[in-house]
Amino acid sequence: MGGSIHIIEEVLIMKGFVVHHGDAALQDLGGGTTRRVLAHGPELMAVEVGFETGSEGAVHTHPHVQCSYVLSGRFLYSVEGEAVELAPGDSIVVPSGLPHGTRCLEAGTLLDIFTPEREDFLKK
Repeated sequence: MGGSIHIIEEVLIMKGFVVHHGDAALQDLGGGTTRRVLAHGPELMAVEVGFETGSEGAVHTHPHVQCSYVLSGRFLYSVEGEAVELAPGDSIVVPSGLPHGTRCLEAGTLLDIFTPEREDFLKK
């Protein structure tokens, strides 16, 4: 039993994309809403969306799956005409192609995650 064991350590190096908040451009979308595209790659995108009280994200559809997480404020979020009130810490997933939108009840910020990334948000 005098054999030796050789352990080869593998190091996984992750090549990722880092976006510092201050480096991400704040886009004024009008109507009391702003958008800041955060880290993203072909399969995933994080977007910070700010809302003033009473502003709306109009009902729309897109082929992306979307997850919205409430960072602050309160929102009346609708999917296919059914509405639910969301508060800080709440989240919702909207499957691809379903009509959805939101109305801001109390000024705040959503973190929207899309898969795949929203190429339309990257066009200048």
